[in-house]
Amino acid sequence: MGTPIYPRRDVPASSTQYWFTQPIDHFGNNNGTWQQQYLVNATFYKPGGPIFISTPGETPLSTRYVDATYPSQLAQQMNALVVSVEHRFFGSSNPMPDLSGESLQVLTIDNVLEDFAQFLTAARSNPDDVFPVPVSKNAKVIFFGGSYSGNVAAWMRAKYPDLVLGAWSSSAILYARLQNYQFDQGYGRHLQALGCAEQFSQAIDAVDDILTSSDIAPLQQKLGLPALSAQDTGGLLAGLGILYSLAPIYKGLDLVDSNVCSHFANSTVEPINAYTQMIKAAIAQMGISSEGLMQMGNTSYGLHNYALGQVDRTWYYMCCTWFGNWQVAPPADLGLSKYRSQLADLSYYQSNCQRKFGSDVVIPVDVDTYNAKWFDILKGASNIYYTTGSLDIWRDSTVLTSTGNLLSSRSMFTINGASHVQDLKFAQDNDLDTVKQARYIGNMFVSRWLRESC
Repeated sequence: MGTPIYPRRDVPASSTQYWFTQPIDHFGNNNGTWQQQYLVNATFYKPGGPIFISTPGETPLSTRYVDATYPSQLAQQMNALVVSVEHRFFGSSNPMPDLSGESLQVLTIDNVLEDFAQFLTAARSNPDDVFPVPVSKNAKVIFFGGSYSGNVAAWMRAKYPDLVLGAWSSSAILYARLQNYQFDQGYGRHLQALGCAEQFSQAIDAVDDILTSSDIAPLQQKLGLPALSAQDTGGLLAGLGILYSLAPIYKGLDLVDSNVCSHFANSTVEPINAYTQMIKAAIAQMGISSEGLMQMGNTSYGLHNYALGQVDRTWYYMCCTWFGNWQVAPPADLGLSKYRSQLADLSYYQSNCQRKFGSDVVIPVDVDTYNAKWFDILKGASNIYYTTGSLDIWRDSTVLTSTGNLLSSRSMFTINGASHVQDLKFAQDNDLDTVKQARYIGNMFVSRWLRESC
């Protein structure tokens, strides 16, 4: 059982760091421990209220996860305690001293979920030792999460129903594919809705013609890119081309429209030239340095840099060993438009797995086994509310795909016109009506779960 360590305060503040002692490996031979960070916001909590828990997943923990998300607003209506627990190997929560392949072997889904289960078990058994305010041992727990964190939320309800009463799982990337060409098709639907999909795809074709030629230096110089290989350049451009794809869509504001499709609005400008303008503008607006571009594109960058705090390195390990989801162009025989270079193929990503993490990493990752365990666990699980945006770039990895639902559940809602995890973002006046509707439905589910558990 873990033990919390934190400074006691009469009036808790979400900026106060709390720490919970976890085993390095819940199921192995390493009996060492580490400190897992968590934050608490008790602003709206009243005795008898539920616990709203989340994890930032593949990003470091910050105060916004307990005071600037929709669950933190919903807490006011439901008298809830808001808690966010950092994921192992991200931010300040590190079971091991580095991010080498050997150290990352304890980064497994089972260990991740057991971390949260241990935390919730301690919260139930000895809440006074975990929280800075009195909380009932019988407090009901609702797990919120979006994107990969939505996976965690759904898995926690499915695997630990005695600890987690219900889960709100937004844009969760639950169904794994080794080569996820469907990812870009989600982006294509967004571009198509804005009227620039065809021109964007034509530009990619023109870029590939150059990248497969003998001289790519003029293109790199024109775009302000470092002198990388053709394949690395194709991969870098793939990342730059979708920089705004995860941005929320509001009434009168769509960053994909203003930062991508706007460059293709002039029909007299060749698609490749419009694309060049778009890429250069994106680099400037995002303030990406030459070193940053090299880091994004060079597949050999930081191969043996095992220092903690590298979010991308930890996520890469998860892709290599858990679920793949390598973002590639579609196979030519499918006749689908492409929105990234064909050079950013499986070899571009997968070749780095053993180079970064050692020969013990098995390639390709077995996504069939992953789905058989971690997707099938959701079949028949109750009290999970699934949402996704119709324009979400990850839509076809969620249970609410563009071609139909992958699970049989009545607790689902596709948010028309929305992008990634919009329903769990902080509510604003210019939110889409469909986002407001998704939240209303989610509120009803959470209220019902709490009511029926009494």
